[in-house]
Amino acid sequence: MGEFKPSKIRNFCITAHIDHGKTTLSTKLLEMSGTINATKLNQLYLDKLRVEKERGITVKAQTATMFYDYDGETFLLNLIDTPGHVDFTYEVSRSMTACEGALLLVDAVKGVQAQSVANWWLALQNSLTIIPAINKIDLSTAQPEKIVKQLHTSFGFNPEQILKMSAVTGVGLDTVFPSIVEIIPSPEDGSNKTLKALLFDSWYQDIFTGVICLVKIASGKMKTGDKITAASTGKTYDVVEVGIMHPEPVPTDALYTGQVGYVKIGMKTTKEARVGDTFYAAGMPVEPFPGFKQAKPMVFAGLYPDEDGDFNELKDAIEKLTLTDASVTLERDVNDVLGMGYRCGFLGLLHMDVFLQRLREEYGVGVIATAPNVPIKLELFGEEGLVEVTQASQWPEPHNIRTAMEPYVSATIFVPKEYLGSITQLCMDRRGVQTGVDFIDDSRVHLSYTMPLSEVIYDFFDKLKQLTSGYATFDYEEAGFQQADLVKLNILLNGVPAEPLSVICHRSKADHTGRRVAEKLKEVIRRQMFEIRIQAAIGNKVIARETVKAFRKDVTAKCYGGDITRKRKLLEKQKEGKKRMKSVGNVELSSEAFMVVTKI
Repeated sequence: MGEFKPSKIRNFCITAHIDHGKTTLSTKLLEMSGTINATKLNQLYLDKLRVEKERGITVKAQTATMFYDYDGETFLLNLIDTPGHVDFTYEVSRSMTACEGALLLVDAVKGVQAQSVANWWLALQNSLTIIPAINKIDLSTAQPEKIVKQLHTSFGFNPEQILKMSAVTGVGLDTVFPSIVEIIPSPEDGSNKTLKALLFDSWYQDIFTGVICLVKIASGKMKTGDKITAASTGKTYDVVEVGIMHPEPVPTDALYTGQVGYVKIGMKTTKEARVGDTFYAAGMPVEPFPGFKQAKPMVFAGLYPDEDGDFNELKDAIEKLTLTDASVTLERDVNDVLGMGYRCGFLGLLHMDVFLQRLREEYGVGVIATAPNVPIKLELFGEEGLVEVTQASQWPEPHNIRTAMEPYVSATIFVPKEYLGSITQLCMDRRGVQTGVDFIDDSRVHLSYTMPLSEVIYDFFDKLKQLTSGYATFDYEEAGFQQADLVKLNILLNGVPAEPLSVICHRSKADHTGRRVAEKLKEVIRRQMFEIRIQAAIGNKVIARETVKAFRKDVTAKCYGGDITRKRKLLEKQKEGKKRMKSVGNVELSSEAFMVVTKI
């Protein structure tokens, strides 16, 4: 590894909108460089998580080191394949900090889409050199010349510098490596300086190895046996092993300036590996790297063990999983109904859904999730400053609230112009305010909206895809807080509030939401020996009601004759028994009931 000076190193990532072919291209580059064999089993090699294979999306950024011969010299290329969905922008931003360049991939059929613009901005903010590329030119519906014009109009790229390729057939891929070597700059040469390394990713291996850290060496070198110190905690560690991802971990003698690789230093707890931290040689402190922009949670939900679960199992699984996903925030919580659990913050609803799926499948933990909420800021009578509320149980009495504010987002939508009317109507229904309309070319429109985050996180993206037959794309970023008429929608079961099912919503949507929740709960709550009243209420006003009928035994079956009063006496006795049962009976809620509210 010492033979590869910074001038022979290129660190780059591949970034694009979801489903534009990033992982397919990454796998092809690994095959072309001889890093992996070209077999059907390796078609999506870098999609390693089960959830990625099932859903066909990239959730976790993956790193791979390749060796490439160019002009009689061997270059060390470090590739990072990044996610494309808006919920995983944090993964993209972390990956870019370890790179000097980015390959911006655009679909030859779909063209420039929402996340293409967002990733372009991220690359610019990280001062990366961008290589534009058009993928899937082999498709019969491909329009590469039209997409070239879009790239030129949207980003100002020179049409002659735009690569055209097909990752599936291999057409045009021979231009990728030469472009990377010629266009992307090499890392700064800090060979003669002391060790300074950036921790940009990490994951938990097992109880023996502990935490494995991915680092970029900015200056100096790191070798086995060194003692290094973490700038954020001041803790000193012994370097047990260093190596590169080729694409599986391969131990090496050392890592040198400009190189990216892994390091095992005996970290045992998930809290020690702080993404964005700086490692330096023990006793030789350096100026730490500026910290990453912290991911700000946009959706909050409670996670609790299911009826057969154990809190300690859930705790261990969540702590291990959050090491590979540092954007999730955790806060210990105790619920009257569900017991001990966590209040978690996620970047979006898909992010939450993927996190839950990984908990269940990778760690075998049964978990119940409460209805998701966005953070609300309240100004209360008699108190100074703003109070942040992230769950319905924290909502104060209405007479104590002076004003309520909810988070808004700036939304970017790309849509074929024939769907412009239906998308405009959808955004109006979601309380959106149009801030801009741009016609990119003859067939595509760029819309800008400001709308409440609570209207976006649930099913807005699904509705958008349905109305446009899958052609629309969507991205958003924070736009501060605005005043809103918000209320707490209480769900009552036999007159007792079920706090885990309660939600905070806009007053104009409360009636509709209350009716839907009551109707769905009626379908999933199991019948008992007593009647169950399901009510949705705002304060003391009930806005929706459904009833789950009780099981009823035919107590008159043994009466074969005699006076009617005999049957009435048995029925009255049964009625009294059901009253007593109702007064002491508890309604059992399955995890399905909580999922119903989450989906609504």
